[in-house]
Amino acid sequence: MKDLFYRYRYLFLTIGVLSVIILSLFYNALKPEKQLPIYTPAMVNPELVDSLVQHQNNKMRHIIADFSFQNQNNKTITQNDYKDVIYVADFFFTTCPTICPIMTDNMVWLQDKIKDMPNVKLLSFSVTPDIDTPEVLRKYADEKGVIDSKWNLVTGDKKAIYYLARQSFLAVKTASVGELYDMVHTENFILVDKNGRIRGFYDGTNLDQDKGDDTKNVTQLLEDIKWLNDKS
Repeated sequence: MKDLFYRYRYLFLTIGVLSVIILSLFYNALKPEKQLPIYTPAMVNPELVDSLVQHQNNKMRHIIADFSFQNQNNKTITQNDYKDVIYVADFFFTTCPTICPIMTDNMVWLQDKIKDMPNVKLLSFSVTPDIDTPEVLRKYADEKGVIDSKWNLVTGDKKAIYYLARQSFLAVKTASVGELYDMVHTENFILVDKNGRIRGFYDGTNLDQDKGDDTKNVTQLLEDIKWLNDKS
């Protein structure tokens, strides 16, 4: 038996190598390729979507609308500052005592991970712009270690933020009581690609804990950012 193996050792070696190659090819062919959906208003919880766009389902049509707000340096920030970049957006307010501190800490974590990725930025909108002036945002940014070149905290016209949140980012609820255009923000981090399309929603309070459902966490958000960046 040993003589037989020795005599045909090269044949067995060749068969073994070919088997590994064939199995690898089959694995790669059958392995599903990673995909990220392109979100439309019709795919999102209706509570977070303005009724004017609620049933829109054209994946090529729904892109983030033009905007213009003031950041923590009292500089005007528009969609042009986020042209041809991947970015993560969220909605918050500086005096929020509940989920905002956790969301901000996780955004700081994300900022550290993407700080050397020139095509990736962050964008946070205040839902209480009457309180969160540029001066207040500047103080908040300093406390949290915001890198100005990577992350804008913006404030401005409340009505404009409201409609952008509900018609473009699909990310806030209407307050049941209060003044017109009052907003109840969610824990969502919104991933936007270079074409201004929404590619994912993530639990901004959840860094890497498995919640046992389909909700993606911030660690998965980083993975999706890298995937989009590689595809760009």
